[in-house]
Amino acid sequence: MAKNLLEQLREMTVVVADTGDIQAIETFKPRDATTNPSLITAAAQMPQYQGIVDDTLKGARATLGATVEAAQVVSLAFERLAVSFGLKILEIIPGRVSTEVDARLSFNVDATVAKGRELIAQYEAAGISRERVLIKIASTWEGIKAAEILETEGIHCNLTLLFGMHQAIACAEANITLISPFVGRILDWYKKDSGRDSYPAAEDPGVLSVTEVYNYYKKFGYNTEVMGASFRNVGEITELAGCDLLTIAPSLLAELQATEADLPRKLDPAKAADIASDKINVNKATFDAMHAENKMANEKLAEGIDGFTKALVALEELLAARLASLEA
Repeated sequence: MAKNLLEQLREMTVVVADTGDIQAIETFKPRDATTNPSLITAAAQMPQYQGIVDDTLKGARATLGATVEAAQVVSLAFERLAVSFGLKILEIIPGRVSTEVDARLSFNVDATVAKGRELIAQYEAAGISRERVLIKIASTWEGIKAAEILETEGIHCNLTLLFGMHQAIACAEANITLISPFVGRILDWYKKDSGRDSYPAAEDPGVLSVTEVYNYYKKFGYNTEVMGASFRNVGEITELAGCDLLTIAPSLLAELQATEADLPRKLDPAKAADIASDKINVNKATFDAMHAENKMANEKLAEGIDGFTKALVALEELLAARLASLEA
């Protein structure tokens, strides 16, 4: 019997669900799952997950007491909600869930470290080993340095909003567990910049960027895993078959599952050794210089942090409205 693309992909790449939708995770049965502020905010507005939101708010109220102002209750519930979704997801998947640090802390090393420790403490208090959690942090220089500290404490990290080689190399040199280069957002930038409507999958700038990172890591023996993320179409996914991990939205998982075709391996550690590439040592000065020169990475990192920040503000407003409704 012919295998669909999703089945074949799973034979060479760890498939991760990029969603906060627990029902979708149950459907596609990925090993791991990733979330971000936008996904959690979207999931929190779905009727089927109102119970998670309400339980989190009630728990925060019980912790703080009946006389504490609503704003403080919302603040505590906000801090706990991503973990609440993460715990539900971990009931379904056998592997790891990624839970994101507040994007507003992206340029603050100490605050990011403290928040990472706090998130892990919440999971461990619920009986979840830190081995099953990735703390997701934006790939600013400060975020990478914070993750480097957390990794020394056995708190594993997923560096997100990654668009350039300077970010990828800095992460690898910091012994970060995993990076999430954003394929689709890179494509978005190049389409806008060039005025082109589309790129063939093999020439997709996001695909080429992840391929370059993957080959660099394998050539020089880094342990950091590469997880392509933020896909716009199935072609981007099939061109990265063989990548360590790929985190894929439910709609594209469904398309892969519904398509029967041969899926050749495109990324292979054995072939990376032959790639012509010089090793680059990235310190802060090098990072800043390379980031300033890379207009795409510069703009997309700032845009991504801003987008996640807006999603967090929307989530805080949603929680405030829901608490008012519950306590009316």
